[in-house]
Amino acid sequence: MARVLTLATRGSKLALAQSEWVGREIERHHPDTRVELVTIRTQGDKVQDVALSKVGGKGLFVKEIEEALLDGSADLAVHSLKDLPTAMPDGLCIGAVGGAVDPRDVLISRDGRGLNDLPEGAVIGTSSLRRQAQLAHTRPDLTFEPIRGNVDTRLRKLDEGQADAIILAGAGLMRLGLTGRITEWLPIEACVPAVGQGLLAIEIRQGDDETESLLRFLGDETAAHRALAERAALACLEGGCQTPIGIHATPARYTIAVEGVVAGPSGQPYYRARETSPASDPTEAGRRLADRLRAMGAGELVG
Repeated sequence: MARVLTLATRGSKLALAQSEWVGREIERHHPDTRVELVTIRTQGDKVQDVALSKVGGKGLFVKEIEEALLDGSADLAVHSLKDLPTAMPDGLCIGAVGGAVDPRDVLISRDGRGLNDLPEGAVIGTSSLRRQAQLAHTRPDLTFEPIRGNVDTRLRKLDEGQADAIILAGAGLMRLGLTGRITEWLPIEACVPAVGQGLLAIEIRQGDDETESLLRFLGDETAAHRALAERAALACLEGGCQTPIGIHATPARYTIAVEGVVAGPSGQPYYRARETSPASDPTEAGRRLADRLRAMGAGELVG
């Protein structure tokens, strides 16, 4: 008989698209395995009218899903890695990191203008303090308004005139086939992405060797090294959604470079650094970046 795996996922179009892709890949590589999706509504899905920084941050999108893994009602879960806190609950682990796509943020404007061409005082819709702080550092004349909801909801709010432009992760638009809406890909020099942006993480129970073995083909070593470096830096900074932090790692054959930004919500103060370490130790690269940012003064912002 075919083995049946239960995959827990949020119910948004993006979460379903990501989970369905993982499910199809598992079934394609393991014809004797069937994947069934179970949709779980998280607290982050229920609270749509308050900025994430005010209601608890990243854990809001995973707590109920992780409870399903722990109680055995689900065997695995697919997350956008950027939504997964660096501190994992006892009994759970990341079984594979992969699905890498472009990690950059994108700007979508109503009139087709890019960031540098937006008029003074233009309203940018974003609930991300990371995006707000970095864009405010470059364009302090812009106005920022919180905007929540899934990708479709945010695009609708833009089209209704609630903002002149919105900022989203390009990865989500790529996975939904909506890249035609993108006005401009923001260079990492202008907006350092969130930790893990553009990567998928598959979460499983610790000790579930059979499921981990089934997922091994989905693992991407380059993506995993990127994740280790970025998550190590964030963990060392002890940062969450309350502090604007952007971190991005670039693995190469022999080295891994990690750059990061820590800033105030207004774009000031603004601390930016870059570290390079041997590719064999991405975690150390992240720690070195965090130490350097703290030494520059970022520690006063993250505590």
